[in-house]
Amino acid sequence: MHSFGHRANAVATFGVTILAAMCFAASFSDNFNTPTPTASVKILNINWFQKEANGNDEVSMTLNISADLSSLFTWNTKQVFVFVAAEYETPQNALNQVSLWDGIIPAKEHAKFLIHTTNKYRFIDQGSNLKGKEFNLTMHWHIMPKTGKMFADKIVMTGYRLPEQYR
Repeated sequence: MHSFGHRANAVATFGVTILAAMCFAASFSDNFNTPTPTASVKILNINWFQKEANGNDEVSMTLNISADLSSLFTWNTKQVFVFVAAEYETPQNALNQVSLWDGIIPAKEHAKFLIHTTNKYRFIDQGSNLKGKEFNLTMHWHIMPKTGKMFADKIVMTGYRLPEQYR
């Protein structure tokens, strides 16, 4: 006859095995989701473009950020971290990324948004490389699931250029 401890151990082991199988199924089911997010970032105004005392270029912009990220949410999605970055090349670096804005979307109900804002973080280049510089605005997102691995992707919006002169 098995003791109470043996029986409790068997029930607990069975319960943990079922829980692990359900977590695996939840994580695996995310592979079948094909999200189709949309995003648009418009620069409404360059508030200032100046050279700092230490020689670095700094830009302040007013942005219109709109996105529909609702297709990123499944029943396994806990939250989505989203950020907009300016990406450009300089002679020193093939890729420079400067985060301009970020946010956390906790639920599908908040995944469609329109934000009118100035850049949340300073757009500074170490050096004076930004005059007349072409750059991309890229919306990145990281999907944080309840269980399983994180997914990341982005939408690149091209065709932006900074002024030739400081303002």
